[in-house]
Amino acid sequence: MNDRRQDSARQSALDYHEFPRPGKLEIRATKPLANGRDLSRAYSPGVAEACLEIKADPANASRYTSRGNLVAVVSNGTAVLGLGNIGAAASKPVMEGKAVLFKKFANIDCFDIEVNESDPEKLAEIVCSLEPTFGAINLEDIKAPDCFIVEKLCRERMNIPVFHDDQHGTAIVVGAAATNALRVAGKTFTDIKVVSTGGGAAGIACLDMLLKLGVKRENVWLCDINGLVYEGRVEDMNPQKAAYAQASDLRTLDEVIEGTDLFLGLSGPGVLTPEMVQKMGKQPIIFALANPTPEILPEDARAVAPDAIIATGRSDFPNQVNNVLCFPFIFRGALDVGATTINDEMEIACVEGIAALARATTAAEAAAAYRGETLTFGPDYLIPKPFDPRLIGVVSSAVARAAMESGVATRPIEDLDTYKRKLDSSVFRSALIMRPVFEAAATATRRIVFAEGEDERVLRAANAMLEETTDVPILIGRPEVISMRAERAGLPIRPERDFEIVNPENDPRYRDYWETYHHLMARRGVSPDIARAIMRTNTTAIGAVMVHREEADSMICGTFGQYSWHLQYIRQVLARDGLQPVGALSMIILEDGPLFIADTQCHNDPTPQQVAETVIGAARHVRRFGVTPRIALCSHSQFGNLDSYTGRKMRAAMELLDARKPDFMYDGEMHVDAALDPALRERIFPGSRLEGAANTVIFPGTDAASGVRNALKMCANGLEVGPILMGMGNRAHIVTPSITPRGLLNMSVLAGTPVAHYS
Repeated sequence: MNDRRQDSARQSALDYHEFPRPGKLEIRATKPLANGRDLSRAYSPGVAEACLEIKADPANASRYTSRGNLVAVVSNGTAVLGLGNIGAAASKPVMEGKAVLFKKFANIDCFDIEVNESDPEKLAEIVCSLEPTFGAINLEDIKAPDCFIVEKLCRERMNIPVFHDDQHGTAIVVGAAATNALRVAGKTFTDIKVVSTGGGAAGIACLDMLLKLGVKRENVWLCDINGLVYEGRVEDMNPQKAAYAQASDLRTLDEVIEGTDLFLGLSGPGVLTPEMVQKMGKQPIIFALANPTPEILPEDARAVAPDAIIATGRSDFPNQVNNVLCFPFIFRGALDVGATTINDEMEIACVEGIAALARATTAAEAAAAYRGETLTFGPDYLIPKPFDPRLIGVVSSAVARAAMESGVATRPIEDLDTYKRKLDSSVFRSALIMRPVFEAAATATRRIVFAEGEDERVLRAANAMLEETTDVPILIGRPEVISMRAERAGLPIRPERDFEIVNPENDPRYRDYWETYHHLMARRGVSPDIARAIMRTNTTAIGAVMVHREEADSMICGTFGQYSWHLQYIRQVLARDGLQPVGALSMIILEDGPLFIADTQCHNDPTPQQVAETVIGAARHVRRFGVTPRIALCSHSQFGNLDSYTGRKMRAAMELLDARKPDFMYDGEMHVDAALDPALRERIFPGSRLEGAANTVIFPGTDAASGVRNALKMCANGLEVGPILMGMGNRAHIVTPSITPRGLLNMSVLAGTPVAHYS
């Protein structure tokens, strides 16, 4: 059975690399090349202008070429993963993989370069000759001690960052994990005894990092395959090992392990035995980082030391020490400030940023990626997960700051807060477009009630509200369930202490609520018994009653169930005093900007009057995002070429709009491609009222609007903000079951914006 599984996994990995096309990388053009004019600018003669600018000032290479965002991953294949010296060509899949990680996690372009050269000085010469092409160099999988020589020579000769990730990347993540492990154990760097096994590039770099963090040199004991590294030893020694030689008569790991606080293993399987663990100090910290089999398995260590704090290099155990937590983000920060090197200050900033993130509340996106794992700071969660989207903002900005403060930045960033927001927006795609809404919401404190308060996504959104906004969340749900789920999700928030709870099963306001609902609905067939039952079981109705009674300013519902089901209760309770659902507006964030779509939910077959109201409402809400509305009324008919039902409807809506003389740009009826392609529209209908591409498209029914919305989400990787329920004075919004915690936070901020800001 195991053999079959291994064969299947092996074939799956090979297929991944071979199909649908070989390899993991391709090159794509970033500029158009569609006609002769494009060609003349991309190549001769226009390219000469960029060449001359760079000749005049080499720093202009970062303005006119990709150099400022381009990293080389260089290897000679002499120490690849756990495979050893497999040669340059065989290392290429690993280097391609590294390039993919650069792109995925930090949007850094990368070329992998495999070099057939085993002489470290000649390899360094080759790498140095690449400086005109790249903004930074990542050395990878070069055996020790050659890697020390190559990096030293390159750093001395090159004026761009050179970073051997096997050394420093591992060291940084180990430093972050050790920082937090010591915090959990109540120990300090200055007081601990460290025993390390390995003595290779990564092991030496990790020890160097621990010294930078405060460990005393005399408290470090290094062992390799030949035993303790001691003063006077000549066998298998190099200057890097010799720096950690101890003046001692002890010779074996078993002899030196007594009383150890931190074991750091970068060696091989089975090196640390349970008997050795028993000799270690109280609450021992064990970093068994050999791959694929660690120096000791966590269950074996805990069998003799239940309080042990353990990290490995494997993803199937807690606390995986993974270089991807570091290298994309330290390079991102270094490139963005034009750093000439990566120095100690930048590495320490990286350590501190990674460690601090693990102590903060877990990102909802990371929790979703690692569902079922405990992501609460403690013995089993010392460092963040690689897919924590906050890493780029926190770590890269810290690195950039350190580069500037230490004097190695050639392009300092004036506003680091703005820089961090820009980095965050690269992973939280809604961050940039939502910024005006967040700023407007900050001018007031509003009470937002969530109908489905027991949902983990709601709990994460409520926690984020408390951290990022001035609004007050109110959750409808059972207190014990909310407490249990918040604790399970690793969230610090608790009912009553951090937010108000409405318990449908036992709330002192129950009588007031059902009587209010009955008063509103008595002439619509709702008896007192029905009102009582609804106020016990229907959290959407409860939330609407709270808003009606002014116990909350706005409500959010819809994380499960049909949109129309929720809408009927909002209509029953809140559609009065001139408020009426006009339509649902969805903003889809695409690669080249946002596209607003309506009506995606409310009116299956709206009247021309309802279409016109939807257009006016959409224009008002689009402006909330700092966007000037350009609205297209879409149908199968195009400027009267078909006498179709939808065409007649949209033409009638146009007449109603024209009579009202609104202060925004709109036109119709037209096809979607004409709405989004000004050149096509001009050819079909010269002199259209629209200028440029439409940013808002209004459809004659929810089938079309919702279909386009879902197609863009699934096929164009669009991110939805919404749906925004228009016409209800910001008193209620209904989301959809696919919403994420970040989406709920965005909706809470929209709900938290006072009506005066967009009415």
